[in-house]
Amino acid sequence: MSVVDPAAVETPIGCVDLQRVRSNAKKIASYAEEHGLKWRPHIKTHKSREIARLQIDAGATGITVATLREAEVMSTVTQDLLLAYPPVGGPKLKRLTQLPRELDLKVALDSAQVLEPLAAASTSAGRRVGILIERDVGLGRVGVQSVEEVVQLARLAQQLDGVDFRGLMFYPGQIRMAEVEQDAHVREVSTLVEEMTIALSAAGLVPEIVSGGSTPTLWRSHNYGGITEIRSGSSIFFDLEALKVGVASHDDLAYTVLTTVVSTAVHGGAVVDAGSKALSKEVRSAEGDFGVLFDRPEVTVKALNEEHGVLDLSRTDWEPTIGEQVRIIPNHVCVSVNLQDSLLAQDGDTYVMLNLEARGRSLWVGESALNTH
Repeated sequence: MSVVDPAAVETPIGCVDLQRVRSNAKKIASYAEEHGLKWRPHIKTHKSREIARLQIDAGATGITVATLREAEVMSTVTQDLLLAYPPVGGPKLKRLTQLPRELDLKVALDSAQVLEPLAAASTSAGRRVGILIERDVGLGRVGVQSVEEVVQLARLAQQLDGVDFRGLMFYPGQIRMAEVEQDAHVREVSTLVEEMTIALSAAGLVPEIVSGGSTPTLWRSHNYGGITEIRSGSSIFFDLEALKVGVASHDDLAYTVLTTVVSTAVHGGAVVDAGSKALSKEVRSAEGDFGVLFDRPEVTVKALNEEHGVLDLSRTDWEPTIGEQVRIIPNHVCVSVNLQDSLLAQDGDTYVMLNLEARGRSLWVGESALNTH
């Protein structure tokens, strides 16, 4: 990381408070330890080796990734990796099986159509890959739909060469309401998880790993019956959704987008240079807005074009001036980070540029990236 003068950095740019990052990592690791859980953070949020190392140093026992690029980069940081996404197609399977041999590699999937080619590729490469069976627990995105399917797929994984059944994975992404309203939803998911572990154990397929959780339900992860590890990703930075759900406070926010006021011509508003290509148009738990000012929460981002962010000044006495810089809390931090080339990171009085080595999808070879397009 190179030291920079923040005044010389062009906006818009994502900004990270490294002291808050360390504090968040320590809190999550302490919570996991207190409840006998492991912490395997999903690095899709930050895509940075530096932040991943910080999480490992804080107590994370491994890393979760979603893409082959992320897997290739993070294999240089940890020897315990979970690809929480089904790898489909020969090119992806080749990249997957070429990851370092010493890596304890696990893959989550929900079909024999993914499992069987993976087993064949792993056998051909002379290695073994751990398998986690993913169950849909209410989000309706991926995951097998019944306990019977879980057992059937786990049994197949145990029989095939090149792979080993290691456990279960679930993602309760549908639980995004306020933390005080989550109890019934968490209990419902917990019942599904317990049913799976009981059925697998009865079939002689005791799951070593039960991987689950999410950031909105982070501090309730221990209520998911049988869970052994949590994969919360955006909790390293948090965002506006985390504030609205109640899983984080303003003092926990470690990521904002630094932006400059470029126009005040239209009455009742102002325009900044952070548009949809810096913030994204995800609404998530917001009420039609796309972010709020970090120091002025009464000022919201009411509209976005590609390079224009329109601020709503109807509830503030603040009168912005052209050239003034402000920071915006995005609704969803993961997407905003992925739109950045690099991040401006503050560590006390020092500012550095933080690389996002795992961003993109090109092939990672050593310390350089080869574009595959």
